[in-house]
Amino acid sequence: MIEPGSGPKRQPAPNPALRRLDVLVGTWILRGREASGGEIRGTLAFEWMEGGYFLVQHVDIDHAGQRVKGIEVIGYSRDWEGGAPPDCTSHFFDTMGNHFEYVYEVGDETITIWGGYVGSPAAFRGRFGEDRATITGRWDWPGGGYDAVMTRTG
Repeated sequence: MIEPGSGPKRQPAPNPALRRLDVLVGTWILRGREASGGEIRGTLAFEWMEGGYFLVQHVDIDHAGQRVKGIEVIGYSRDWEGGAPPDCTSHFFDTMGNHFEYVYEVGDETITIWGGYVGSPAAFRGRFGEDRATITGRWDWPGGGYDAVMTRTG
């Protein structure tokens, strides 16, 4: 016997703030250079996961001679009681065995990707071009970093 009110629960709608990530959807060419001269180049591809709750990034780059492939899942998590933390977070996994967590802040003209938490010394700070098809910025972390330009190709 089914108890009244125990039927399927309604799926909550995706967090409307996710729409700020729409600007990232597509394929991007990444070009960068470390202060030491090492080149970074590759492809970043963003697509919405079915349901619209998460943006998935596929990464394939050469970072100063080291090939790195990875996948990142970006979105708003929910706790076990259904509450949602205020930050848009991600989990990134790569072929080097890394698992990094990030916090995304996407504004009208800027994007900041914090390493682990807002205010971290590890972060990407970028600015969108007027056409929103380029992002120019810099990755910084303790002991390193690189300038980067991303150009949308599709």
